Amino acid sequence: MPHSDGHRYRDWVLFKRVLVHLKPYSSLVALAILLLLAVSVLNLAGPYLTKVVIDDHIKAGDLKGLDVIAAVYLSVLVFSFIFQFCQTYLMQVIGQKVMFDLRSKVFAHLHKMSFSYFDRNPIGRMITRVVNDVEVLNEMLTSGLILVFSDLFTLFGIFCVMFYLDWRLTLVVCIVFPFLATATRMYRVRARDALRRNRIHVSELNSYLEENISGVDTVQCFNRETKNYKKFSSINGERLKEDLRTVKYNAFYMPSIDFFSSLAIAMVFWYGGGRFVQDEIQLGILVAFIQYLQKFFEPIRDLAEKFNIIQTAMASSERIFELLDTPEQIPESVPSKNDFKLQGAVEFKNVWFSYKEERFILKGLSFYLEAGESLAIVGATGSGKSTIINALCEFYDIAKGDILFDGRSIKEINKYDLRKQIALVQQDVFLFSGSILENIRLGNPQMGQDEIESISQTVNSHNFISNLPLKYEQKLNQGEISSGQRQLLSFARALVAEPKILVLDEATSNVDLETERQIQQGIKEMTRGRTSIIIAHRLSTLMHVDKVLVLRNGEVLEFGKRKELLQQKGIFYQL
Repeated sequence: MPHSDGHRYRDWVLFKRVLVHLKPYSSLVALAILLLLAVSVLNLAGPYLTKVVIDDHIKAGDLKGLDVIAAVYLSVLVFSFIFQFCQTYLMQVIGQKVMFDLRSKVFAHLHKMSFSYFDRNPIGRMITRVVNDVEVLNEMLTSGLILVFSDLFTLFGIFCVMFYLDWRLTLVVCIVFPFLATATRMYRVRARDALRRNRIHVSELNSYLEENISGVDTVQCFNRETKNYKKFSSINGERLKEDLRTVKYNAFYMPSIDFFSSLAIAMVFWYGGGRFVQDEIQLGILVAFIQYLQKFFEPIRDLAEKFNIIQTAMASSERIFELLDTPEQIPESVPSKNDFKLQGAVEFKNVWFSYKEERFILKGLSFYLEAGESLAIVGATGSGKSTIINALCEFYDIAKGDILFDGRSIKEINKYDLRKQIALVQQDVFLFSGSILENIRLGNPQMGQDEIESISQTVNSHNFISNLPLKYEQKLNQGEISSGQRQLLSFARALVAEPKILVLDEATSNVDLETERQIQQGIKEMTRGRTSIIIAHRLSTLMHVDKVLVLRNGEVLEFGKRKELLQQKGIFYQL
């Protein structure tokens, strides 16, 4: 997801797509709009009531009429408060619901992306999409979009009332409108660019912050604190620059509204006052006109503030919809089957694979495993060992060739069904927040605790778990258990998933020699009856495998049964 250039989506397209997410709550939105219109109408009543009081009751000395107008005015205030409370509450509820829907949609879409997508996009940038950008859209829905309609309706209503009261005075006021429109257009163009750039810098800040926090041990180990601080300050400074641009434009635009407002009122005093002196206009109309004029410029000032919200939201929505419009690199075209099972036979047929176009990591790779056989993959760093696993689990799509499971092409198998049949134990084990039991049950939530404890004993993780204060209910936080213990938990987690194919990718690299001796028998139990693929540098881990595949630069140097390769005294024998 590269940085948006800001011209991929037109504003009206973004606006339409945002409105689509309001459709499930259309009845609530309609009610909120009705309440807004009611509040706007009630707000128009105040100056008109002032006009009636002055011209019809104060001049005539009608005290009873004053009592009636006071009661009406109080009623207007009470109903305006009630309607405004209901409208505000409704819009907050709608905004929260839409924000929930959008975040869920973005989260679900991210999990459909292949590994290549995450290779190209920093985690901090994706966090910005799910958290910050969605929050900005919520602010637009609750404080911007609907209230803009209210302001526009108020402006139209005030203009109509002023025109009804005195059309000549209204035309005089209209002289300032072209100047106000020009200032607004200049502000809109410049503020939009500054706000868009600001969102880009927010994303860069989050990405760099996440990177530095995740790698804080490396930062401190290599004394990078000062250099990284300077780089962070540079990114932060770019954001500050755009913030100051926005402040400068606001500092110009807001006083200009006040200037034109004062100019319009001055023109009313000049022209309207002259007509009042000549008895061509009533005092109540003149007072009401000035009050309406003051109210007229309030929505314009609000529109400027809401414009900032809407423009920021447009920039955020560009980025959200850019993510949602990113297609799956490996789209799911095969329907899932509840009863899908594998026997475990695996065949690579002339497989070519590259992370980047034409830079192939695997080059015409072919090998075959019977169901239940075990395979050791050996080779130098960068030879393509882990890439085989990525292709096997369909984390990436292969460029050429095919991978067969029980004689069926990987393209004919639902990728989620396939992954349910494969358990992967990696060198770097990731454990989720939660209890040890929840982490072990990750691939099979229905398995009972007795069975889980039995499997844990098989891989020698039960002993250290039993020594924890809460045993299997112990909550996990970083640093509470050692790397070796995390590895043992990953063994248990793999077996609990009851896979037909087991993959161990440098799975004993974080285990000391003593612990490795303890789990050698466990690995033997893990691989029994399952097709197993083991990547390891420690030859002791490969003592019981059936076949060996020797790789160099993505090509097969040797492949065959372990004992036969040793007898041939070739490359594997020399290892």
